[in-house]
Amino acid sequence: MPLRGAVRKNLVDEVIEQIEGLITSGEWPLEYRIPSEPELVERLGVGRNTVREAVRALVHTGMLQTRQGDGTYVRSRSGVGAALARVVQHREVLEVYEVRASLERDAARMAAVRATADDLALLREALAARDRAQSTRPEQHEAFVEADLRFHRQVVAASRNSALIDLYGHLTDGLRETLRAVVDSALPDAVRHQAPEHAAIVAAIEAGDAEAAERAAALCLDRAVAALESNRPGQTGAQSEEV
Repeated sequence: MPLRGAVRKNLVDEVIEQIEGLITSGEWPLEYRIPSEPELVERLGVGRNTVREAVRALVHTGMLQTRQGDGTYVRSRSGVGAALARVVQHREVLEVYEVRASLERDAARMAAVRATADDLALLREALAARDRAQSTRPEQHEAFVEADLRFHRQVVAASRNSALIDLYGHLTDGLRETLRAVVDSALPDAVRHQAPEHAAIVAAIEAGDAEAAERAAALCLDRAVAALESNRPGQTGAQSEEV
């Protein structure tokens, strides 16, 4: 196929690029309510239709989300992240946990070898925050979900593998939904919280024991998977063995 002359970017593309930059840089974080259409028109110095098309395109990719009567919010840090989140959200919770297990086993193993003193301090802090967030009250479940996500993100961050960190970060939105499904389920508290199992992950990483860290991460997720399987309609008997 012969090369064709490059087409100069139009205003819509330029606006999309600017908004994407604000999102990916973190200046507009997740759940941030972006400026209204008139504000964007004034700040960007473009027409209303240009802003509308740019926002519509970013809503389509999943980076932005329009909430009727409320405004438009940042939904994902990247189009890739939004796409992965959509894939995760349309899969069964068990399938998502299998993906998590693959990523987190490797992350824990690498973290045991590569974690710095700062990583370990942040990991202990994340574990303590997770323990504090444990509650049997439904209204407190969301705080626990966020604390649990923070802990696992910190384990992945301690792996010092930028590709793995980026991939896991893109999955965060979808993982949040699966965690909510587990925390809000009828599983026993010991299965939903798994405090000793998470403490074992930290202990193995601190000890620099890669194999033990991998085993601890696998055990943590395997028990959740087994409990979820036993909690399915028509499945009985296995749950009590895992708790």
